[in-house]
Amino acid sequence: MIGQLASDWAADQQLALVRGVARDPAPDAAAESWLTQTVLTLLVLGTGLWALCGYHAGFERLNGAAARLPPELWQWLTMLGDERVAFALGLLAARRHPQVFWALICAGVVALAYARGLKPIFDAARPPAVLDPGTFNLIGPGHRGKGFPSGHSTTAGVLFGVFLCFAKRWHWRLLFLTLALFAGASRVAVGVHWPVDVAFGLGGGMLSAWVGIRLARRFSWGIEDASVHLALVTLGVFVSIRLWFDDSGYSAAALPLRVLCVAVLGYTVLAYALLPGWRVLRRTLAPSPRSV
Repeated sequence: MIGQLASDWAADQQLALVRGVARDPAPDAAAESWLTQTVLTLLVLGTGLWALCGYHAGFERLNGAAARLPPELWQWLTMLGDERVAFALGLLAARRHPQVFWALICAGVVALAYARGLKPIFDAARPPAVLDPGTFNLIGPGHRGKGFPSGHSTTAGVLFGVFLCFAKRWHWRLLFLTLALFAGASRVAVGVHWPVDVAFGLGGGMLSAWVGIRLARRFSWGIEDASVHLALVTLGVFVSIRLWFDDSGYSAAALPLRVLCVAVLGYTVLAYALLPGWRVLRRTLAPSPRSV
C-alpha cells in the first residue's frame, strides 16, 4: 500500500506540474518590450554616467537624499536583492506558475556568470573604501571591494525582470519595475555601491532575465519532469531556511526575513506535501463503486 501511495503521489505531482505549465502562456511582445527598453535605458545610462562624469558620479547626491528616509526602509528594500529572498519569492510562485520558477532558475544561472565573472575582473573599490567615514550615510556592513556590478541589483533585475515578463497587466509590470529600481537604489542608499554599479547590475540582471526565459523554453526539462521540479523546490527550501538565521547585517530586516521564511516553508509543505498527500489518501481509501 505504501508503494501505491508513493506512486499516486508522484503522479499527482506530475499532473499539477502539467496544469501549472498550461496556466501560464509565454510572455507576450508588450511585456518583453518593457524589459528590453528598460535594459537599454539602464545600460546606456550607466555607460553615459561613467564616461561623462566618472565612475563615482552621482553617489553623494543620491546617498544624501536617501538619508532623509527611514533607514529601515532601505534595509527592507536592499534585501529584495538578496539571492535567498529571490529564491524564496520564486518558491511562492513555483506550484501555480512553474514556468516562472524555471525561468528564474535559468536566469539566475546566467546572472551568476555575469556578476561573479565581472566582479574579480574590475575589482572596483566601493564607497567605504574610497570615502572617509562620516562623510556619507552608511547603513549596515561597509563592504569595500568587488563593487562592479552590484550583485544585489543584478539579483533584483533577474527576479523582477522575470516577474515583469510573465505579468499580463500593465500595473503589475509597473509595480515589478518600480520594485527593481528601488531595490537597486537601496544599494546607493545604504552606502555600498556607486550608481554606475547599480545601473549595470539592474541592466545585466534584466538582460539575464530575458536570456533565461529563452533558455527555459529551449531546455524545458525543468517544467516537464516533476522530479527535477521537486529537486529545485527542495533546494529552494534549504536556501530559504537560511533567512531565519542570517540578516546579512541589516538588523531591521531580520523580522521580515523570518516572516518570509515561515511563509515560504509553510506554503511549500502545504502545497507539495499535505494537500497532495490528502488527495491521494482520500482516493485510496474511497470505497470502490459496486459492480452492477
